[in-house]
Amino acid sequence: MGKRRYKHSEKKVGASPGSLIYVGQEIDHKTNIRRIEYNEANYTVETVKRLATCSKPVETSPLISWLDIDGIHEPAVVERIGQQYHLHPLLLEDVMNSQQKPKVEEYDGAYLFATMKMLHFNVKTQELESEHLSFVMGKNYLISFQEERKSDIFQPVLDRIQASAGKTRRNGPDYLLYALMDLVVDHYFVVLDNIGEKLEILENSIIEQVAGQQTLTRMYTLKRELTLMRKLVWPVREMINRMVLEESDLIKPATMPFLRDLYDHVVQVLDSIDSYRELATSLLDVYLSTLSNRMNSVMKTLTIFSAIFMPLTFIVGVYGMNFDNMPELHTRNGYFVVLGVMAVSTVLMVIYFRRRRWF
Repeated sequence: MGKRRYKHSEKKVGASPGSLIYVGQEIDHKTNIRRIEYNEANYTVETVKRLATCSKPVETSPLISWLDIDGIHEPAVVERIGQQYHLHPLLLEDVMNSQQKPKVEEYDGAYLFATMKMLHFNVKTQELESEHLSFVMGKNYLISFQEERKSDIFQPVLDRIQASAGKTRRNGPDYLLYALMDLVVDHYFVVLDNIGEKLEILENSIIEQVAGQQTLTRMYTLKRELTLMRKLVWPVREMINRMVLEESDLIKPATMPFLRDLYDHVVQVLDSIDSYRELATSLLDVYLSTLSNRMNSVMKTLTIFSAIFMPLTFIVGVYGMNFDNMPELHTRNGYFVVLGVMAVSTVLMVIYFRRRRWF
């Protein structure tokens, strides 16, 4: 994720506020829309084939309407949804901008807008993959926008609605919004578990001294992804805190305890991110220290060998001079005496180094 750069954002330069320009990765499939309507007694799930049927439900309807939109890359679709639900143009602009940071805004008490990121950890590349999500909540409806879908990330919530299990069917769209946001935050823990396993593997490789250049690259990658993850998760904390502290007619008092619990989960995610960042930094320091120790050990060994051979080189150099008046050259056993002196000097130096615990 850290390597993503969207050139589409260049199109927004000079455009008027509220212009519907998609900023994100290229997507080749068409937008899919699914409508789920439910109450405590029953539910219906249908695929929307014509945008004309995506009308805003009347406020007196006893059913909660959930419009799940897979795809934000078609301006015509987003614009039509905005017209039928009377959504602000700046809101629709944020829906189509996948670089928009998480935030929450209330528009004149008519509806609540929230946006955040779904995160996945790519085990192969060891990088984060994000999906831009947006939510629009009214008195009896919720619209969810997804950037792209490799798998249905909201399926667990839909399963609870279909099974009539839990509190989703018995509560309003504010609880449905909480359930979807809670699902996103739960995925943050899954991402952290994967990163924690990778850090543990790197830690073992460093301790066992089998780490190489690839280990250093992985550590830098994980540290970078943790920094990016914190950048995406930190605004979620402020977003949920704002939902809890600011009174809104769209959020019932019964939903507040769940939002406070969700806030605690986000704080826990941030604490884990900070802990893993410190661990990554510590592992990097240990790795560099290990490399330095290895280098010092090699230099120490080379220095000892140089010190041992230095007197031997001196002796050989002295008797390699071609002077006639060198009495030792004519000694019968001079060669063996010199070899003996060289051997004794070597042994004495080795004993001295051993006593000094230099090797």
